[in-house]
Amino acid sequence: MINLITGGAGFIGSHLADALVARGDEVIILDDLSTGRRENVAHLLETGRAALVEGSTSEQRLVGELMRGVDRCFHLASAVGVQLVCERPLETLLRNVRGCDAVLGTAASQGVALLFTSTSEIYGKNSHGALHEESDRLLGTPAKARWNYANAKTFGEMLAYGYHRELGAEMVVARLFNTVGPRQSAAYGMVLPRLARQALTGEPLTVFGDGSQSRCFVHVDDTVEALVGLAGRSAAGGGTFNVGSSREITILELAERVVERAESTSPIAFVPFEEAYEEGFEELGRRQPDTSAVEELIGWAPSRTIENAIDDVLAYQRALLKDRTTA
Repeated sequence: MINLITGGAGFIGSHLADALVARGDEVIILDDLSTGRRENVAHLLETGRAALVEGSTSEQRLVGELMRGVDRCFHLASAVGVQLVCERPLETLLRNVRGCDAVLGTAASQGVALLFTSTSEIYGKNSHGALHEESDRLLGTPAKARWNYANAKTFGEMLAYGYHRELGAEMVVARLFNTVGPRQSAAYGMVLPRLARQALTGEPLTVFGDGSQSRCFVHVDDTVEALVGLAGRSAAGGGTFNVGSSREITILELAERVVERAESTSPIAFVPFEEAYEEGFEELGRRQPDTSAVEELIGWAPSRTIENAIDDVLAYQRALLKDRTTA
């Protein structure tokens, strides 16, 4: 099959491209390289089964040209990361909304099957147990920049559902919960790569607040398996599926686990939220997914542990640090 991956040079997108090429598919990657990196996919470009096009998903003509002749589109391109969202809220909103409008509309008009990656952020402050796909959303005031991202992703979900219902377009939504792994950048507020780098360089590991907030982290390889599985099932069309792990861990416990597995002597330093983020940040206590829908449809469940993820992130960060010192 020929696949178009928007944001394919990014963290999750590059791993998805790896998996598709490994199974014999061809991949066209559209990425403006604002947060993605050419280095993430350079090895794929050498295979002859992948091509990188540098450009934006908001360029309607470009999207239309690339969509012609492809069998399937994975729309992953997005402005992402709590720090980026809070520092540049308007850019976050417009980039995500315009990109969704162009990509999903083009796929619907050209009859291309599409998988849209949404986010657990759309649940907002709802932290009442395991969240299923029909759980209520509880968002804060629009004046808080954090909710721009949630609303932009909700717009994408509504587009996907609308095109499926009114035009019969084959579209499926995957709501991702805290995917982690190698190639994830620490530059935009992603917690695990930041903690890993701090542990490896002997810096204090910065834990925001008191560290009692919890998340459910899933390895990127597990996430990719779910995305490929959902895209390959016509029965998923028109549906929304949580993709994540049900295993909770507090951020303080995560930091302690990183120190242990890195064999680091770095201390843990607590930083108040108001010092860590720009105005517009709002912290969430916990967020846990109910993944029974995706498990029932394609038999998917995460098989890698948080320890696997930590080890892989540490190995990736060690390689980056080594390259920096030898450059």
